[in-house]
Amino acid sequence: MQGKRVLLIVGGGIAAFKALELVRALRREGATVVPVLTAGGAHFVTPLSLSALAASPVHTDLWSLDEGGGMGHIELSRSADLVVVCPATADLMAKMTTGIADDLATTLLLATDTPVIAVPAMNVRMWTHAATVANVATLRARGVTVVEPDEGPMACGEFGPGRLPEVTAIVAAIALHFGPKPLVGRHAVVTAGPTHEPIDPVRYLTNRSSGKQGFAIAGALAALGARVTLIAGPVALATPPGCTRVDVETARQMAVAVEAALPADVAVMVAAVADWGVIVSPAKLKKVEGMPRLDLVENPDILATLGRAVDRPGLVIGFAAETEATIANAVGKRATKKADWIVANDVSGDVMGGDANTVHLVTAEGVEDWPTLPKAEVARRLADRIAQELA
Repeated sequence: MQGKRVLLIVGGGIAAFKALELVRALRREGATVVPVLTAGGAHFVTPLSLSALAASPVHTDLWSLDEGGGMGHIELSRSADLVVVCPATADLMAKMTTGIADDLATTLLLATDTPVIAVPAMNVRMWTHAATVANVATLRARGVTVVEPDEGPMACGEFGPGRLPEVTAIVAAIALHFGPKPLVGRHAVVTAGPTHEPIDPVRYLTNRSSGKQGFAIAGALAALGARVTLIAGPVALATPPGCTRVDVETARQMAVAVEAALPADVAVMVAAVADWGVIVSPAKLKKVEGMPRLDLVENPDILATLGRAVDRPGLVIGFAAETEATIANAVGKRATKKADWIVANDVSGDVMGGDANTVHLVTAEGVEDWPTLPKAEVARRLADRIAQELA
């Protein structure tokens, strides 16, 4: 982002206070930030705070820009490399959709020919309302990048999707716009998270996979320009910028989704897919009936199927979570599954679900031992290696 100019429009929502942190983060990355504060946004942050952090005047009034007969709002709308709306309220997005220009922010958005990123934040019912859903779809169809909101508790006391994403995720979406794109034109399929294998209508078998590493890899590939299909098991994680997400529950559903996503240039099978499913009881198993009998059935082997597929991706990468003989088991897995690479990690002890990983990259050339790294850095390194391999 060094030397890039970002026009930041701060909407009127409780999440506006995070715009201050976003300004600081963008400037750390080398960007120049020009703030535009809406009347609603001024109820939550002050022009002085924005101005001090941005080291730039804060624009609030349409008419003051045009004093002296100039066309200041046109010049401002086209002076930036990127326009970021954060938070993007339901009202702001509705006006963007219909072309209403009744203040400085909406006039800039209507007049600009600069790429726009909108970062929504609102009550869960507002986010899921049919009007907002339609508006978001329209904006995306017009080329606006709409960052998926997070899910969680809200200031209003409700819970659900609609929270402003963490600033790190917003910066990642902006970096995705500006960053180098060696994987443009490439399609990547990534699986992530666990699978849930139903036992009866209320119970299931699963594992401790958090999905964090798979989501990080999907985001890192998208940041390099790949078209990413992220097939996710049951996890409560925000969709990484630039990824198309397909949610599944069982191993069989994941296998179908992977097949439907082909053809692809690279497949990164990070998901901890259950090896076995259960013949599902149509009714809840009752304790009074004694110890239940669970009849296990083998699930599809997604990685092995991909490795032998007629429309096999050019690069097939599997993951091996092991509790013993990590490297030996990974070497064997690469051979039996017909994978090109295996990323192996030792999960003995209470390590699953953490934010760091210690992995070994097993290829035809041998084994690379990587140090313990944050999962985001593991993802970045792997994405870079994939870009080099596909170059």
